[in-house]
Amino acid sequence: MSEQPVATRRRQQHSGQPRRIPSQQRGRERFEKILTVAAELIESHGSDGLKMSEIVEKAGLSFGALYQYFPDKSSIIRTLAERFNDEGRRCVEVELAKVTDAAALTAALANIADEYYAFFRREPVMRDIWHATHTDKLLQQIDAEDMEFHAQAFLAVLVRLWPDRDRSELLAIARLTMQLLAAAVRYAVSLDAEEGDAAIALFKKMQGPDIGRLLR
Repeated sequence: MSEQPVATRRRQQHSGQPRRIPSQQRGRERFEKILTVAAELIESHGSDGLKMSEIVEKAGLSFGALYQYFPDKSSIIRTLAERFNDEGRRCVEVELAKVTDAAALTAALANIADEYYAFFRREPVMRDIWHATHTDKLLQQIDAEDMEFHAQAFLAVLVRLWPDRDRSELLAIARLTMQLLAAAVRYAVSLDAEEGDAAIALFKKMQGPDIGRLLR
């Protein structure tokens, strides 16, 4: 695993990938319709309850048309997860780009926690998929790739602010910080809105002093 502070997305070939991504408009419309229907079904029944037969029925497609793009439901779930992750990555990149000093770093992390918490509150489909990463190996892999992306993005900032610090120490701090942030958001969205809001507020109060002590 590279320890260079460069936030690049690594798209490797894994099982659970779409069979093909269409280039023609009709194919793209069908591709998007499948994903839209799948998201609606996940919102209603959860990712575990997603069935290819229900997608075919609700989307008004044949099994052949569905399998032309997605060989199984794992490929659909992975595609949805990666799309949501892309949105989250853009949020992290925007916040980290603002960081010029230690105080700004603490503020950026607080904003990232707020943005992710709000994102999962308003996106029940992704919330279901994210919670499923505890038991599904495919989703664990997606989550691990996403967490490493964020850790590398955070590492790039730490190296810029503390260029004389040991790189491996900064990488450990970056990975642990992002894991703790994700765990706090995951916990908060499992609560009702009032309790979740309070949990995120408490996490931000704790995180600022903790990251400050580590980077002195």
